[in-house]
Amino acid sequence: MQGCGNDYIYVNGFEERILDSEKPELARRLSDRHFGIGGDGVIFINPAAEADFEMEMYNADGSRSEMCGNGIRCVGKFVYDKGLTDKRSISVVSAGKVKHLDLTVEEDGSYGGRGQVVQVRVNMGSPVLEPALIPVEAAGDRAVNEPILVGGREYRMTCVSMGNPHAVVFAEGVAGMALEQVGPLFENHERFPNRINTEFVEIQDRETCFMRVWERGTGETFACGTGCCAVVVAGVLNDLTDVCVTVKLLGGELFIEWDREANLVYMTGPAVTVFEGEI
Repeated sequence: MQGCGNDYIYVNGFEERILDSEKPELARRLSDRHFGIGGDGVIFINPAAEADFEMEMYNADGSRSEMCGNGIRCVGKFVYDKGLTDKRSISVVSAGKVKHLDLTVEEDGSYGGRGQVVQVRVNMGSPVLEPALIPVEAAGDRAVNEPILVGGREYRMTCVSMGNPHAVVFAEGVAGMALEQVGPLFENHERFPNRINTEFVEIQDRETCFMRVWERGTGETFACGTGCCAVVVAGVLNDLTDVCVTVKLLGGELFIEWDREANLVYMTGPAVTVFEGEI
C-alpha cells in the first residue's frame, strides 16, 4: 500500500504468526526492491489491548520506527477494506502512542456495498519541542532556527518530534538538492542520539510549501506524514506559514492543520492499495 508514494508492505498480524526475533531480517528482505517485494519498510497490523489495532513498523533496514503518518493512514484503509472493522473512526497504537483516525469511504457499491477507504484524517497528537525528548542535543527549551554544522556547511534547523524525531531545514532550490549526500550526514549526526528524519522545505506561500525528506533507516522517500506535520509546526514557529498548510511532496500532497488552542496536529491524505500477494 502507499500514501503519497510512501510505500510499505502490510502484514495481517491477526492471521500471520512471525517471531519478533525474525521481523527485522524479514523487513530487510521484503523491503529490498531488487531481491524482495520492495518498499520503504514493513508494517504489521496486530490486535491491541489499548486501541482498536496496533501498527508495528519496521524501516527498510530492519530498525523499528515509532510512527509513520502515511503508514497509519494505510492501516486505517486496510482494516476497513478487509472487514476487520465496520467503524469509520478508529484508534491505532504504535510504540505505545494511540492515534485516532477518521475514515472517508467511497460508496461505490463494490465490496458488498461497504465501499472502500479513499482518504484518512489522523489526529497526530501534540508536537514535542523539548530537545531532550526529541531527542536532539541543543541548549534552551526549544531548537528553533538552530545552527548545525553538517559536512562543513552551516544549516538552520527546527527540531520537532511527532512521535518520531525530525529536523526541519528551510531552504531554496530544494528540488535540485543532492539529498543522497547531505541526508546521511544529518541522519547520523552526533547531535541526534536516535538518528533523525530530515525535511528540506521550500516555502511557496504561507499556505503552501514543497518538501523533500530523508528518512532514517530508509533514505529519501516520496512522502513522510509525520515529517509534514513537523514542517508545519516549524513553519509556524519561524513565522513562515499559517497553521493550515498544503505540503507538496514528490508523491503527492498532504493537508496539515495545527490547532494551536488544543495543541493538536491533524493530517489528511490518501491511502491506496497497490497489490496483494503471497511470499
